[in-house]
Amino acid sequence: MNWVYLVVAGLFETAFAYCLGRAKLASGTETYIWYGSFLVALIISMALLVKATQSLPIGTAYAVWTGIGAVGTAVVGIWLFKEPATFWRLFFIVTLIGSVVGLKWVSH
Repeated sequence: MNWVYLVVAGLFETAFAYCLGRAKLASGTETYIWYGSFLVALIISMALLVKATQSLPIGTAYAVWTGIGAVGTAVVGIWLFKEPATFWRLFFIVTLIGSVVGLKWVSH
């Protein structure tokens, strides 16, 4: 169950990065709504990370959480914010996914 908490925490990390991106593009009160959403997603992400680390090794949990957030944020950037999807960028996203899966595989 703690791996589920960790994956969801990583997805909320992606969500708070998305909120920052949207806040940058917004104006007026919409900016504050996105910053508020950022804070909510941040709190949820951190709470789930803390829950997951109660039984998972901190080094593994943190690396997986960061990896999920990094991959998710890069994909959101490419897909929703029209950032470049170069060969090397996609290559390293795939290697990061492989690293996260590898950490899960070798963890006890």
